[in-house]
Amino acid sequence: MLPTIFQQAVPVLTKLEEAGFRAYFVGGSVRDYYLDRTINDVDIATSAYPEEVKGIFQKTFDIGIDHGTVLVIEDGREYEVTTFRTESSYTDYRRPDKVEFIRSLEGDLKRRDFTMNSMAMDGSGQVIDPFYGKEDIHNGLIRTVGSPAARFSEDALRMMRAVRFVSQLGFAVEDSTLSALCEHSPLLEHIAVERKVSEFEKILGGKWKQEGLKLLVHTNLYRELPGLSEIHAGLLEILEIPRLDRLDQHQAWLLLLTYVGDDNSQGFLKSWRLPTKIIKTRSKELGILKERKATGWTKHLLYRAGLDAALNVETVYGCLDPSGDVSLEELKKQFHQLVITSKQKLEVTGNDLMKWTVKQGGPWIKELLSEIEAAIVNETVPNDKEEIRRWLETCNRL
Repeated sequence: MLPTIFQQAVPVLTKLEEAGFRAYFVGGSVRDYYLDRTINDVDIATSAYPEEVKGIFQKTFDIGIDHGTVLVIEDGREYEVTTFRTESSYTDYRRPDKVEFIRSLEGDLKRRDFTMNSMAMDGSGQVIDPFYGKEDIHNGLIRTVGSPAARFSEDALRMMRAVRFVSQLGFAVEDSTLSALCEHSPLLEHIAVERKVSEFEKILGGKWKQEGLKLLVHTNLYRELPGLSEIHAGLLEILEIPRLDRLDQHQAWLLLLTYVGDDNSQGFLKSWRLPTKIIKTRSKELGILKERKATGWTKHLLYRAGLDAALNVETVYGCLDPSGDVSLEELKKQFHQLVITSKQKLEVTGNDLMKWTVKQGGPWIKELLSEIEAAIVNETVPNDKEEIRRWLETCNRL
């Protein structure tokens, strides 16, 4: 029996078929069904042209109608329904110059990237597999549909997708596909950074990221990615780290930063066009990691890090020095034993300090609150408003 997510979508196929058209589940959902992976959504391909699709369903939206895609709302669920199509030349190495709608499923499957993504399945679970995608899945192989040189020349981002599937699935790249990856890697320079980072982060988040990163280096694709050429020696070291596959995507970025260095870390992350919040978070973690290497986890360092950053830092530290890491459970225990775990739990405020000192607000408030936090975390003074005031008086700070 098909998984529920397919069964829920069968009525969409049925309506298209009752109107005289062919309709199938295609792409990643069919692939993941045979890989027994979680399926989050399904894509539907049909011989019906976009206007014909819109005439069959009551509620639709034009989300990519130039490329044949109509969003269909059926039983409160959203489905992307795309017309079978062929594609012309790709002068920008990313998008087809022209799309032509066709009635042939086989013609549509022929334009796809890899054999495992070129399967179609009908509502009863019968599979159309003209390029032997199931066989390649069984053998753990990534192979292009047709000529790998042609597929990569059409859309250079497909090379990054190949590496991403290695990282996520643990598959190997078929020989002729691998040769084409090496030969055509310079074409990746034509792809926008935003597209590259989307695939790169999936590579960093994959269970087999070590194999994925090895492939990036072996094929020279890394040369077309921001800042990686400058840390080639560091990349080679990373490939030999035994615990690398324990890292999630965020921790993998932090590990990369340890080879970029403090001075260049923000510039490196900016070159990837990452959000400002992410850049600040990873940069802070890099500073915490440096202190953790030098002093180990002190109460104040753990407090300043916060639990999430501390766990990221310790996981990366464990990759760099497996003999000296602290168990994450022990680190959580230490964090929760701190007198306070955030500024919000501090018993004094900036208003209290202004009242006690009869001074105007300014940077001094932040500085003094930081001193108070450190004293409380280190258990020099209790987290009690009157005790804190007396301590400040004793230290001549009021």
